[in-house]
Amino acid sequence: MSSKILVVDDAVFMRNILKDYLESNGYEVVAEACNGAEAVHLYRQYLPDLVTMDLSLPVVNGLEALKEIKQFDPDARIVICSTLGQKNMIIQAIEAGAKDFMIKPILQDRLIERIEAILA
Repeated sequence: MSSKILVVDDAVFMRNILKDYLESNGYEVVAEACNGAEAVHLYRQYLPDLVTMDLSLPVVNGLEALKEIKQFDPDARIVICSTLGQKNMIIQAIEAGAKDFMIKPILQDRLIERIEAILA
């Protein structure tokens, strides 16, 4: 059975890129969210095996959504995929429970390698 993944990014083109990367490697994208509030709602609905999450999101930012999801499910596996690569943002995300932090542009091979390691 393939792992279920929730893709969270406010940019449609980025969601499409990530979805293509994931599905072409056998993963099932069960849902897509364009803001942090939607991400939290969809996480609770689908209980995916992993979430890719941007930090720059409308309504509720990615860091807050990460914290809400981790509060709901401490075992949630979330990979931050963001253009915000400042050291303090990376530290905050990891401290809040992110399993990894990838800086855009995302390379397919690196994304799949990291996801496989996290889901192993």
